[in-house]
Amino acid sequence: MLKVLIVLVSLFSLAFVSECNASTLADQWAKVIKPTTYSGNSQSIGSYTAGCLSGAVSLPINGSGFQMMRLSRKRSFGHPDLIQFIVHLGQVATHQHLGVLLVGDLGQPRGGPTLSGHRSHQTGLDVDIWFLLSKQAEKHILTLSDRETWSAPSVLEGQSETIDYRQWSTVNERVLELASKMPVVDRIFVNPSIKRELCNRYVGQEWLHKIRPWWKHDDHFHVRLKCPQNNLYCQAQEDLPPGDGCDASLEWWFSEEAKHPTPSKTQPAELILPKLCDSVLIE
Repeated sequence: MLKVLIVLVSLFSLAFVSECNASTLADQWAKVIKPTTYSGNSQSIGSYTAGCLSGAVSLPINGSGFQMMRLSRKRSFGHPDLIQFIVHLGQVATHQHLGVLLVGDLGQPRGGPTLSGHRSHQTGLDVDIWFLLSKQAEKHILTLSDRETWSAPSVLEGQSETIDYRQWSTVNERVLELASKMPVVDRIFVNPSIKRELCNRYVGQEWLHKIRPWWKHDDHFHVRLKCPQNNLYCQAQEDLPPGDGCDASLEWWFSEEAKHPTPSKTQPAELILPKLCDSVLIE
């Protein structure tokens, strides 16, 4: 009974939230350069688009099958589950000779809103991985200059909805399949044209369920993990609809309604974070 009471009180406290001008709030979180002390009990708090992370771990800049890009952004931090996912996916990519994964943003040292680039990536459970699988990176460690100046090429032809097969191959499809089949993964966001390509090639495959269309995402895919076990304050996203997502709902993404306007990636005017994030910020 006491344990139940403690959980109820804890969840009740989460309901008291901190509201602030979004740009001011993002500036505060961007200034933090270190995670909170790691005690073996990392906690993702709040939602993917309004939350924070206690006990973050930094992804090494190099590992078997992966290398970090854009180090100057200082967004290499995530929940240990996310770090383990990336390390494991890189190892599998190496074992299957798929190339080196070029890893973009994870999150900030304590999660929270960013000044640019994302509405999500706030609880240490999101990572962007380029579609470019570098053969050059297989042969040597990329320089700091390479990591800052290389661009992630789009896998679409120009501004069209057509897949550019000079940039896209079955290797990309294999990486997405491997990631989607990992139990810790909740969903993976890709450009609608990529989802359509996969639907045409892999009819009825169960792993397509986690591959979700979203605006842009034509040069990278965005992996989102499930809330980790024992993270009581982590707010899960709604369940995915049943099926492989290759039905009429996919066609909506190619309608004029879906194309105009494209959702803004800027922060809303006001952002509400869980009250618990106040203590994470000031620790």
